[in-house]
Amino acid sequence: MPIAEASPDHATDPASQQVDFLVIGAGIAGLSAAIRLAGAGSVLVVTKEELAESNTAYAQGGIAVALGGEEDVALHYEDTLAAGDGLVNREAAHILVEQGPKRVEELLRWGTAFDREHGELMLTREGAHSRSRILHANGDATGREIAVSLLRHVRAIPNIRLMEWTTGVDLLQASGRVAGATLLDGEGGILNIHARATLLASGGAGQVYSDTTNPAVATGDGIAMAYRAGAAISDMEFYQFHPTAFSQSGAPRFLMSEALRGEGAYLVNAKGERFMQRYHPLLELAPRDVVARAITMESLDGPVYLDMRHVTKDLHARFPGISHFLAKYRLELNRDLIPVRPAAHYLMGGILTDVHGRTTLPGLYAAGEAACTGVHGANRLASNSLLEGLVFGAFAADAMVSDSSRLPSVEQTPVPPQVSGEGSTLDANTERWIEDLRTNMWKHSGLLRDASGLETMQRALASLADTMPRGLNRRAIEARNLHTIASIITASALGRHESRGAHFRNDYPQHDSEARHSIMQRDELRFQSRI
Repeated sequence: MPIAEASPDHATDPASQQVDFLVIGAGIAGLSAAIRLAGAGSVLVVTKEELAESNTAYAQGGIAVALGGEEDVALHYEDTLAAGDGLVNREAAHILVEQGPKRVEELLRWGTAFDREHGELMLTREGAHSRSRILHANGDATGREIAVSLLRHVRAIPNIRLMEWTTGVDLLQASGRVAGATLLDGEGGILNIHARATLLASGGAGQVYSDTTNPAVATGDGIAMAYRAGAAISDMEFYQFHPTAFSQSGAPRFLMSEALRGEGAYLVNAKGERFMQRYHPLLELAPRDVVARAITMESLDGPVYLDMRHVTKDLHARFPGISHFLAKYRLELNRDLIPVRPAAHYLMGGILTDVHGRTTLPGLYAAGEAACTGVHGANRLASNSLLEGLVFGAFAADAMVSDSSRLPSVEQTPVPPQVSGEGSTLDANTERWIEDLRTNMWKHSGLLRDASGLETMQRALASLADTMPRGLNRRAIEARNLHTIASIITASALGRHESRGAHFRNDYPQHDSEARHSIMQRDELRFQSRI
């Protein structure tokens, strides 16, 4: 189905600035890239809220890295392939596991305080990993510790400028390539940033679903911007639903980290029975898609719980953030059953790139959750996400520096996208519109899918397009981006007539004989064996 345009139809006269490199997103991928770009020119890093607010900062469990030598690297590679269910880009996976130790050593040199025991780095295990290789920090605050250490390092580099409370509107294009972006600042002003190379490291899109572990900023802005500019988008039907988000009426879908199961948590149904033996030999440490579907099936007969009452370890010390959250609801890990259910967590698809972050548009690069190198295939291996941002953010930066020296100069002033503040939708109406989209996506294009539901979702999206929020304010821009993301996910899911990894079709429960990637570009969907 055609995807509605995000921008209204009257041009403004925005202010302009010139930088060498524009980075949209200040999570692990964006900051990792910015550090390497700074040696080659001026860098502007923009982020939609304060610098500490990103999906990176919300990552609890840890960062997967093979620090045990060649054998460990080889096993990490095999685990990544197995979790990805036949769709992993092997070149990308090799780069991830081989470069990972080097990049993590860099974090250690920059002062990242991973947890240690008797002076040695502590390693834990998570689902679908064949051995313990997960580094964590402050128990269950790994992402925040990495974000803090990267920001500390970035702030000390004179060539990097940081801009908070700034929303991407659309990409600028000129002379056949991307030449920067139009931004909305925190006071509602429009700014055109002209750049030699632009990196989209803007994270995922969990807010497209009503139930998500993602922060409010995760509205798929970078992916939507790239799509409107004509870039290819890949594998958007593969949205990972984390099996264990907190499930209590009136409470947020707070992430109950996979590390809880790594430390011995059981999953039990309403009868108090462990049930994972009926679904997978790895039990609670099975791949996330398997565990999420198992919980969904068991939930038909009542609530599902995490049970750690048998674990003798001091869980408050091991998981201080989770323990603090649960205390608000008078729950304790060592004492109580914790109600859980799946929630949208991580997008395996995104802007199609090669392993160096190059998109299908010259001058445009992507890294982290906004990008799709194929490294996660159809289902991401637990704790590979932070490593992906770290490794491929650096790779993208190297390509940006190399390519920008060879790209032709822009021979004309980039033409800004058509933007307007006229006819803005009332805030309350925008919020109702967004909630309608998110609820429908959860119901019809979520964890369990079929043709009837996906076609219902496409009709809902067509209806929502008729009342698309207008105006140049952040929430209206996010609404339009969410519509674009929802449309691509739904079209890709409807076109994939099989079940694979995180994509499950009740009407097509088996694999196709050939593993293929979906590619969406300018409303055209195709499938191909390699990306």
